[in-house]
Amino acid sequence: MSKSHVGGIYTVIQTKAKTTADEWGENYFLVGPYFEHNVKTQVEACEPPHLAVKKAMDTMKSQGYQVYFGRWLIEGSPYVLLFDIGAAAWNLDRWKGEFWDVSNIGIPFHDQEANDAVIFGSLTAWFLKELSCQFADKPNVIAHFHEWQAGVGLILSRSQKLPVATIFTTHATLLGRYLCAASIDFYNNLDQFDIDKEAGERQIYHRYCMERASVHCAHVFTTVSQITAVEAEHMLKRNPDVVTPNGLNIKKFSAMHEFQNLHSMYKARIQEFIRGHFYGHLDFSLEKTLFFFIAGRYEFSNKGADMFLEALSRLNFLLRVHKTDVTVVVFFIMPAKTNNFNVETLKGQAVRKQLWDTAQSVKEKFGKKLYNALLKGEIPDLNKILDRDDMTIMKRAIFSTQRHCLPPVTTHNMIDDGNDPILNTIRRIGLFNNRTDRVKVILHPEFLSSTSPLLPLDYEDFVRGCHLGVFPSYYEPWGYTPAECTVMGIPSVTTNLSGFGCFMQEHVADPAAYGIYIVDRRFRSPDESCNQLTQFLYGFCQQSRRQRIIQRNRTERLSDLLDWRYLGRYYMHARHLALSRTFPDKFEMEPSAPPKTEGFRYPRPSSVPPSPSVSQHSSPHHSEDEDEDERYDEDEEAERDRQNIKSPFSLGVLPQGKKKQHGEYRN
Repeated sequence: MSKSHVGGIYTVIQTKAKTTADEWGENYFLVGPYFEHNVKTQVEACEPPHLAVKKAMDTMKSQGYQVYFGRWLIEGSPYVLLFDIGAAAWNLDRWKGEFWDVSNIGIPFHDQEANDAVIFGSLTAWFLKELSCQFADKPNVIAHFHEWQAGVGLILSRSQKLPVATIFTTHATLLGRYLCAASIDFYNNLDQFDIDKEAGERQIYHRYCMERASVHCAHVFTTVSQITAVEAEHMLKRNPDVVTPNGLNIKKFSAMHEFQNLHSMYKARIQEFIRGHFYGHLDFSLEKTLFFFIAGRYEFSNKGADMFLEALSRLNFLLRVHKTDVTVVVFFIMPAKTNNFNVETLKGQAVRKQLWDTAQSVKEKFGKKLYNALLKGEIPDLNKILDRDDMTIMKRAIFSTQRHCLPPVTTHNMIDDGNDPILNTIRRIGLFNNRTDRVKVILHPEFLSSTSPLLPLDYEDFVRGCHLGVFPSYYEPWGYTPAECTVMGIPSVTTNLSGFGCFMQEHVADPAAYGIYIVDRRFRSPDESCNQLTQFLYGFCQQSRRQRIIQRNRTERLSDLLDWRYLGRYYMHARHLALSRTFPDKFEMEPSAPPKTEGFRYPRPSSVPPSPSVSQHSSPHHSEDEDEDERYDEDEEAERDRQNIKSPFSLGVLPQGKKKQHGEYRN
């Protein structure tokens, strides 16, 4: 089994390795480029378990190429075969010529990534040739290629007619990402684009050709979601054979509600940061403060940050008009160019720490006096227990919390803050963390780290401490951010233009009850979508604490859906389909039809969905929200949800007369 990986697909391949290694054992290995700094820390060198692999490697080494083999030190410890691209670059021109001969695709010399793809692809195809020519009849080889960067190996393997079953997976189309970023109404004009012209104008025509050729050469073509399948049909002119959703490795806690305890613990850590950041302006109750966040690549419109900010402006208006006592603090975790933390933010944390130290020293003094008085059998005079010095210290501490500016909206000094789209939108809508604002905004333009002097939390711990993740993406082929929230039991907002959102719509009868709010960005105008997002956020703010706890329990139960142990079946199906198409005389055993998802929907919970805005519509005759919740029986609900997950998809021979044509394999 051979596989190539690159960039953002890292999570998919890394998390899936264990499931695939369990299925294929020593016959599964990953093929990739050799980077010394990564290999030193992540790969344990070893001898190949198969003589055929060793022979193929020796042939390549004898001609002066660097090939490495070992175990990747991640869960599942899969074998990896790595080619040193730099050491093979002397042959680039010849390989580019050979690639031109088979595909008529010319690669410009200045595009290093595309040139590296040709070197890597040529080495991959050569290796597959050396490997497969040693096998007379069996075993059969399946090669699975991810993304256009790995596609050259697929194109060359097919042009050389190697006896290898090939699969190509696209995680996002090249043009899709470019066109969406240009704020074009992409999904309503899918059939209108002049693809060649669009690719040419963006100077990615050769890359687009590599991608499209890979798609059409593969025996089986897969994408990660239904929405990307629609996109691929128009951009790449081929309908995917199978949709292979992205999963995660789910680690269940032994204690039933451990994830709720972690939420409480990390929420307290975020509250500490807020105490420092808003010093002098802490006229809101932290017990009634909700933490929302958006995180990911800084793609302002693709990731939906534009719509989120607009919705926050509307939410702020609603919360103020209804005179609510809820405050929302929103974090934007999106890396941008900065030159260090800003002074005001660092000062906030210093002031907080100083106040804590002052309070501790006064408390200690107070405690000793109280203790001594009680030993004597007296109730101390509380007016005398604190002397003038204590009062002076406390007054000075209070004076130190005075500030003459508003709490900053960004934690770092932005290098180009005049042109920063998030900051410019904040300026336009006026969310400057005023006392009267019920929505406060903090842009943290760097990845989170537990070693940070500001907010010392890793991303996962930070997510656990928040109440809601908001990802109203316009272009999101899958969407690992809301998936990670779900696994940690944190509700999230997604859209029906993200693979994750579509997947949840298909599997859960009432997603909002399970803490998955799906904004319709496909069939509504931007303004209507923004209003819908605002209503979701406002409804969330109206929930009682008990309702949020119930909702988090439900959200966390959805994690079974996202486990590779369940989702791995789609990859199994793709591999069996590839074998039956490549070697039809040997593999007549067709898969027992593609895995379907019918009968596999989480039902609507018996108690009303926790969001009041929803419950009012769905149950107008009930009086109190709290009464509604009394019907909630978690064990009963959890058991019903477990039964709704189908048993893992099994492969078997189709009964005679029921064979389907290949074209009918649709997910």
